[in-house]
Amino acid sequence: MKTDAFDFELPQELIAQHPIEGARDQSRLFCYHRSKQSIKHQGFQEIVSHLHAGDLLVMNNTKVIPSRLRGEKAQSGGKIELLLIEATGHQEWLAMLKPGKRARPGTLIDLHDRHGEKSGILAKVIDKTESGHFHLRFSDGIDIMELLEKYGEIPLPPYIHREHAPSSNDSVRYQTVYAENEGSVAAPTAGLHFTPALMEALEKKGIQIAYVTLHVGLGTFNPVKAEWVNDHKMHKERYMVSAQTLKMIRDTRKRKGKITAVGTTSLRVLESLALTWKPSDPIQAMHASTDIFIYPPHTFQYTDRLITNFHLPMSSLIMLISAFVSPGDTNGVEQIKRIYNEAIKYQYRFFSYGDAMLIDS
Repeated sequence: MKTDAFDFELPQELIAQHPIEGARDQSRLFCYHRSKQSIKHQGFQEIVSHLHAGDLLVMNNTKVIPSRLRGEKAQSGGKIELLLIEATGHQEWLAMLKPGKRARPGTLIDLHDRHGEKSGILAKVIDKTESGHFHLRFSDGIDIMELLEKYGEIPLPPYIHREHAPSSNDSVRYQTVYAENEGSVAAPTAGLHFTPALMEALEKKGIQIAYVTLHVGLGTFNPVKAEWVNDHKMHKERYMVSAQTLKMIRDTRKRKGKITAVGTTSLRVLESLALTWKPSDPIQAMHASTDIFIYPPHTFQYTDRLITNFHLPMSSLIMLISAFVSPGDTNGVEQIKRIYNEAIKYQYRFFSYGDAMLIDS
């Protein structure tokens, strides 16, 4: 299957640049029922009506870290941005540098404070990876997470264009209300629509909520560049599933309840889990990494419904959604185009700060 089969035209004005005004759950909900092939347009608050007592909602409780830093090259004074991706060792991080063409091993970066002044904290380039990223080593004695809280910015996606740095509103709204475990450089955006009141309403109805953790990397924004889909290699992401969540999955399957994944990251954890764990297996917490690549045809094991946002053309996520729209065959490739054309016709907001979609069984 060719990658360009997942391309589509998207009007630029439908790419949401800011979170919706008002409460998170005031966003719109595009509902698609697979068995009926029917579409319904609702508000996100109405998600409660689609779930039933005994069902399980699986959410990704990763927390976005303010991983974008600004500074200048100590040797030349040239301005430079750093985006920390993941810790790789003591005081060492993998990072993107912008601009990074002239960065070399030994380049020193003097980090700026929030006023754009030198902080006196240094990061040194150790080497450059084949993917174009850099290994950096920070000054001894520096707590990197404290540094990020003090000077870092929320790393908004590349399709959100702002004249100025992210605002304090972004620090709140580009984070789920249940975010707990720090480690992501991008939000699991389907979860951004949930409010504490909405989650309480779900639990009052008898719908259980379980949490997994998958730290979202920069690869989530990358288009698939291979000409053929099956030539694409996914980036690895770390995930964790607690013993309690495993028990809730097992018990839901026993009582014939449905499992709803909140977002593609939760779904990828569930389907990665299905490769190594069965409900009859012992219950113990799992820490692992996954590079699972889901595209048509794919049969889903632990996911019955999916809540998701609208995704980029030719991305691994639109391929995943195509597979979920029509499990086990390739019909979803054309179906998702029809669905997205309908969403465009009705002016749904796309991508991270956009509206939501429910794919029901």
